[in-house]
Amino acid sequence: MSITGPDGVDAAIAAGIDLDGTPIPPAMLSLYREVMALEGARTRSGVTKSMRNRIVRSGAKHLDQATLDQRLRDAGWDGLKAKEIAFFYG
Repeated sequence: MSITGPDGVDAAIAAGIDLDGTPIPPAMLSLYREVMALEGARTRSGVTKSMRNRIVRSGAKHLDQATLDQRLRDAGWDGLKAKEIAFFYG
C-alpha cells in the first residue's frame, strides 16, 4: 500500500491495513477509534491555535529549529516555545 500525504494514514487505518500490507490488529483499531471518537467530541480552542500546532508538529520534521521559529513569527504567531523546542529538537 503506497501512502502519501496527510490523509494517507487515515485511509490505511480505515482499510485496517498497515503500510506494509499486514492487517492492523482489531484491538489496536478499536482503541484508536475509541480515542478518536473522544477527540472528535472535544471542544476546540480555535482554528489558528490548531493550525499552529499542526505546523509545529509537521514543520519540526522538515525544517530546522531556527527556520521554523522564524517562519512562525513571520506568519504572525509566537515563535517556538521552550517545551516545543525540547520535545521536537531536544
